Amino acid sequence: MVGINTFEGGLNGQGRRFAIVAARFNDKVVDAMLQGALSALAEAGVDEEDIQVLRVPGCFELPLVVRRVAEDAIVREESLDAVIALGAVIRGGTPHFDFVSQGCTNGLMQVTLELDIPVAFGVLTCDTEDQALERAGFGAHGNKGTDAANTVLEMVNVLSAMDS
Repeated sequence: MVGINTFEGGLNGQGRRFAIVAARFNDKVVDAMLQGALSALAEAGVDEEDIQVLRVPGCFELPLVVRRVAEDAIVREESLDAVIALGAVIRGGTPHFDFVSQGCTNGLMQVTLELDIPVAFGVLTCDTEDQALERAGFGAHGNKGTDAANTVLEMVNVLSAMDS
């Protein structure tokens, strides 16, 4: 592939600033994902003082706070490279799961596209609590908080490579 420009992101987070917005609902799951995200950012060389954690009641509230933290950084001309949204929606016996999942998903995508900032979708949508725990680091599926942090690290680096 000689002559083809290829842009790929890496996992270097030195000098980068991140916000993590995490839901409190299903806290056992989300807290484990938050620890995974924080560990991944630390491994990537991100300084603790360059990470802001904001907690919200549930997943439906994630898009508003993600948007606000990104907009505030823009208005204040502060550096914010990306946002990680963490949460878990577990199916119950009513359609509530569908409304929360869809609203959260659409809201986070809207923020990403309108504000031109990477937002990692670290929101689990599972049928059971066991499935959620499996994906939060308590089983064979890894930690989706770690995956979300790695996603934004790659995104900020590929966007940076595109801009240079």
